[in-house]
Amino acid sequence: MIDWQDLHYFAVLARTGSLSAAARELGVDHATVGRRVAALENMLDLRLIHRLPRSTSLTNDGLAISALAQGMEQSVHDIDRVARRLSKSTVATVRISAPPAVAVKLIAPHVAAFHDANPEIMLVLSGTAQNAALDRGEADIAIRMAKPEAAELLIRRIGAMHFGLYATTVVASGPEQGLKFIAYDAALDHLDQQVWLRAILAGRSIVFQASDLFGQLEAARAGLGAAVLPRFMGDSDPMLVELKTSVPPPVRDLWLTTYSDLRKVPAIRLVMTFLADIIGKACPMR
Repeated sequence: MIDWQDLHYFAVLARTGSLSAAARELGVDHATVGRRVAALENMLDLRLIHRLPRSTSLTNDGLAISALAQGMEQSVHDIDRVARRLSKSTVATVRISAPPAVAVKLIAPHVAAFHDANPEIMLVLSGTAQNAALDRGEADIAIRMAKPEAAELLIRRIGAMHFGLYATTVVASGPEQGLKFIAYDAALDHLDQQVWLRAILAGRSIVFQASDLFGQLEAARAGLGAAVLPRFMGDSDPMLVELKTSVPPPVRDLWLTTYSDLRKVPAIRLVMTFLADIIGKACPMR
């Protein structure tokens, strides 16, 4: 009989493309992934992967087995989701994925109150810039800044993230033409707020780049320059003031999404209401 765990490790490897990426997703070291895949190869008497010094690719046999394994992996996630909907258990774990700033600044400060009111629900919060794969069980509920397109998902617009340009009072009081800017790195030039920032530079310089808002926030607080921040971050920081701009700053919608069948789970409904309430208050749709 094929060991499902071996097949599962291989499916994750095939999907992620490398031993190290598969190991990170599975929470093990890359040697364990390699052993599991080797055990599957021995069981099937097939060579599934090319083992190269810096990469791992699938053989033709590996591609064929991978297509079947991915379908089995998805079936397991579907069974888990349906079982949670049908379960009569009074204890529930609800996994939430949200952009880092939303997770840290908006959701986390309210989880104590939610726990006091709903001690039977364990919240697991993941703040990540990458969209969680709901179809692979990485989250039950996701907050996203782009509207999901999958037909099987329940999608609800729950807020609008308004941005502004923020700096310390010392920086803000300096000459406008001498203003320096803090931005995302070039890999994120496609973001609405980065496009807007570059549109208002008017020949002025970007002096620091960071891949996340928290790095930009701290640089602005240190007096390095002006950064584009969500209003719920900039307005609440006593060290920063908003700078006026000739071009209105961008607004990005916030979307709540989950699988339609999970909405029937009482714990999921409670968490969805909780998220929509706190985010709707902090990021009103106006």
